[in-house]
Amino acid sequence: MDANPYLPRPDVELTHPEWSKHATIYQINQRHFTPEGTFRAAEAHLPRLRDLGVDILWLMPVNPIGEQNRKGVLGSQYAVKDYFAVNPEFGDLEDLRHFVAAAHEHGLHVILDWVANHTAWDNVLVTEHPEWYARDWKGDFRPTPWWDWDDIIDLDYSHPELREYMTEAMKYWVREADVDGYRCDVAGFVPVDFWENARRELDAIKPVFLLAEWEARDLHTRAFDMTYAWSWNETMHRIAQGEADVEALKVYYAWNDRSWQRDAFRMMFVSNHDKNAWEGTEYEQFGDALDAAIVLSVVGEGLPLIYNGQEAGLDRRLVFFDKDEIEWREHEQGELYRRLFALKKAHRALWNGAWGGRMVRVPNSDEKAVLSFVREQEGDKVFAAFNFSPQGQTVRLTDGPHAGDYRDAFSGEAVSLSEEESLTLPPWGYRVLTR
Repeated sequence: MDANPYLPRPDVELTHPEWSKHATIYQINQRHFTPEGTFRAAEAHLPRLRDLGVDILWLMPVNPIGEQNRKGVLGSQYAVKDYFAVNPEFGDLEDLRHFVAAAHEHGLHVILDWVANHTAWDNVLVTEHPEWYARDWKGDFRPTPWWDWDDIIDLDYSHPELREYMTEAMKYWVREADVDGYRCDVAGFVPVDFWENARRELDAIKPVFLLAEWEARDLHTRAFDMTYAWSWNETMHRIAQGEADVEALKVYYAWNDRSWQRDAFRMMFVSNHDKNAWEGTEYEQFGDALDAAIVLSVVGEGLPLIYNGQEAGLDRRLVFFDKDEIEWREHEQGELYRRLFALKKAHRALWNGAWGGRMVRVPNSDEKAVLSFVREQEGDKVFAAFNFSPQGQTVRLTDGPHAGDYRDAFSGEAVSLSEEESLTLPPWGYRVLTR
């Protein structure tokens, strides 16, 4: 007899690594991270990153870069020439192994950026397996259609042999360098069933963490722990620029609550290499709303990202295809992230996916300007309110699970909220209360 077709099936069938339950992620652009631009030089930052409170280090692609049709002097790290080799710009395989081992000693995990959709024009597969490539209407190799990615050519995943090759290449780095997973570039351009099988084979080696550069719920079922929250970032940007209000942000959270899986991790970010490279720094994008956006990215649902340099107050774009060093310095933005990451780890309500608490809306008297909510899990409770407007706001909280005694997460003072509490927030201000 067939199983009951009316019984609900699990909407997330994979198992997240235990170490990801309250994890945060940090993106390293090796080329800019140190003057030397090498794995060995980057090791000096590991104690600082551990103290910052990050858990997952995302290394941008470590493979050699194609020379044919290269962009800029150094080229794009996403134009891969050999999936089984290390870019000599960064070191060699032993240097990568040493970096990963050192990161593990500091309690950190390392994922590699993986480019499965396309290769450089002079990738070794072009001569060894030209039949694995997609073709244009003339029968020639083609870049990804509609984009200006003319330094790469697309692969064709209708070939089982290509799928096996790419899966074995991903397994190679887990076995040989002990990496802990991958951030998968333009994951939505590659068939979902490829990723699902790759996840099964990788997990057979050790529990891995997979991040998809995409925003789609189907990727969470059997393939990816985390996807991008692009729509959150874009909405926050529009609010900061005065082009939208909190009602637009509630659209994101409604979809997150009802459409995305309860145990799906969404990556929250105010900057990454794409946004930084093409749309300006987070300072240009968010202006006076920056701190509030950062706080919401950590205390709201999702797993927060720092792009290297944010903690040093990076206030300019990093050149993408050439060398451009980060100026490292102590900065208040770094201290804000440090306090927030410590808060996230200390409060079960703020943990990731099903480990943490859902955001429960607390209605207030000006819903266009103020976002207010509670997250609660196993007796741990966090209340947060954000004024996403350039004017000070005094609002009345109503009809929510917010009443009770708390402590201010930043000042440490005791705070008591009544069922119809009046709350005053400065322009772009916020309050985070814990219990």
